[in-house]
Amino acid sequence: MTPSTTPLTTARRPRLARWFTDTGWRHVVGILACIFAVFPLLYILSVSLDSSGTLTGSNRLFESFDLTNYINLFTTANVPFGRWFANTLVIGIVTSVATVFLGALAAYAFSRMRFTGRRLGLLTLLLVQLFPQFLAVVAIFLLMINIGRVFPAIGIGTHAGLIMIYLGGALGVNTFLMYGFFNTVPVSIDEAAKIDGAGHARTFFTIVLPLVTPILAVVGLLSFISVTSEFIIASVMLTTPEDQTLALGLYTLVSGFQSQNWGIFAAGSVIAALPVVALFLFLQRFIVSGLSAGSVK
Repeated sequence: MTPSTTPLTTARRPRLARWFTDTGWRHVVGILACIFAVFPLLYILSVSLDSSGTLTGSNRLFESFDLTNYINLFTTANVPFGRWFANTLVIGIVTSVATVFLGALAAYAFSRMRFTGRRLGLLTLLLVQLFPQFLAVVAIFLLMINIGRVFPAIGIGTHAGLIMIYLGGALGVNTFLMYGFFNTVPVSIDEAAKIDGAGHARTFFTIVLPLVTPILAVVGLLSFISVTSEFIIASVMLTTPEDQTLALGLYTLVSGFQSQNWGIFAAGSVIAALPVVALFLFLQRFIVSGLSAGSVK
């Protein structure tokens, strides 16, 4: 080793060791986490492009590239995938919008107003989160049967009835989540609006809502994901195959003993993930926006 290379080599080693100790190990952990998260997605995509329809024949990623599963998904007579997709979008969008709107109203009331039963209401919202909604499946089923006898439009087998059930179970968690975010908005902004003659409605819609856009986007995204992937309550409510959602419809493709087609199931799963990805990309700019957006009078 020549003397000219010795100082350079000895200088690089401490620098590399210092970099790895400070931040380098984080890059290694991040790369491993990305590989762990991306591999199942790549495997499902590979299965969807394999025309064999089995999982054992798709151990090698992207060994074949065939769109037969996607074509069969829309052309098979007993697989109304288009209806399932449309039902899921309608139920998911309506439930998400209503959840955000009603939850924001309730969170604003708890955050800005003082009334009898406020502390008890907040405590009730906190306790309700401890019990999953599917624990009341039997009670919900019996209740919707009786409601359907009086109001058939919101009974068993209707999308409106399923949306109402989702709203009843989602408001507790989301209201408490938004309540904490509403408390971060200074009350002085509301007081300044009242001095200018604005009421609660105008203050809420024109001043407070623009300031809490990030939490509205987060709640809307989480609500859409939970509704589109929910299975238990939807399987009880939606009895007709044409009225089912993607979660129920795709399950029927692999639930049979001799009619399991994992290729079509994987193709449907890939398409079902597209609305969630599109919604996340659309709401991303709202999620990362600052609280000061819209606060300038």
